[in-house]
Amino acid sequence: MPAMKAVRMHRIGEPGVLTVEELPRPEPGPGDVLVRVHAAGVNPPDWYARRGFAGIPEDIRPTLPLPYTPGSDVSGTVAAVGHGVTEWREGDEVFGLVRFPSLENGGKGYAEYTTSPASHLARKPASLSHVEAAGVPMAGLTAYQFIVDHIKLDEGRRVLVNGAAGGVGHFAVQLAKIKGAYVIGVASGRHETFLRELGVDEFLDYTTTRVEDEVRDVDVLIDTVGGPDAHRFLPVLRRGGVISPIFYAEYHQERAADLGISFRRGQVHSDGGQLAELARLLEEGRLRVGVDSVFPLAEAAKAHERAERGHIQGKIVMRVAPDQTGRPASR
Repeated sequence: MPAMKAVRMHRIGEPGVLTVEELPRPEPGPGDVLVRVHAAGVNPPDWYARRGFAGIPEDIRPTLPLPYTPGSDVSGTVAAVGHGVTEWREGDEVFGLVRFPSLENGGKGYAEYTTSPASHLARKPASLSHVEAAGVPMAGLTAYQFIVDHIKLDEGRRVLVNGAAGGVGHFAVQLAKIKGAYVIGVASGRHETFLRELGVDEFLDYTTTRVEDEVRDVDVLIDTVGGPDAHRFLPVLRRGGVISPIFYAEYHQERAADLGISFRRGQVHSDGGQLAELARLLEEGRLRVGVDSVFPLAEAAKAHERAERGHIQGKIVMRVAPDQTGRPASR
């Protein structure tokens, strides 16, 4: 059986538990596609899994199957198709969020090859390198599913995005603008130029400004940061406003209820059709993916170290194979 290189972890721990090993190349089952991975996105669930989901209460904490290969975001070329697959052919350039949120049969994207259900993939925009495309799926779909499916954002709403320069945040800013919203972006000052280029109507530097003292009458808060003091944002919302938390946060639920504030949230999931819509927006130039940094597969541990330092602008991506598009990846 042909071999490939893949990142695996045999125990829970710090980034150093991620090592590159030689494994058998997977075979696509019925309805699956074998993807030669050119680039893999690095996402929070990857390092949450590496830590054994230590931030989740023990009674509901998932059990991670070991040994484990992280990675759900991939961009690459179709190497083979399984029985019943008619929409993809060998050589097609594709990208996708693979088998998320499954742990038992997850995406295994930190590898030279992985398999994916055909329905979890979309055609890679020709204008994007594989590195750029690998930065889209989880963050882009999270922002899309929150704005379109959960919030059902209407034109003319005032939207505040906390953590606006990060992976989900920078897509949320752009998709909210596409929906016709007035967008206030909150991030550190070094991201101001980036966010103004993405179209924010107002920018607030949280390191110098108390947002809760400066902003009022927000219709929707998209909070990509969360944390125990997230309730400080309650004053910025109008009565009857909406909070959409991406991560765990403490909002003082009783106080929020007294203010008529509702919560709209959900678990991001694989969806090739929605990813195709994001691909269309990317191809039209109406949506942009920011790439913070790029690491080779052999430096997966360094990629995780960079991720956990925070203050990321856009996405972290691992380059698995030489890009064949002829288009350099943005940094």
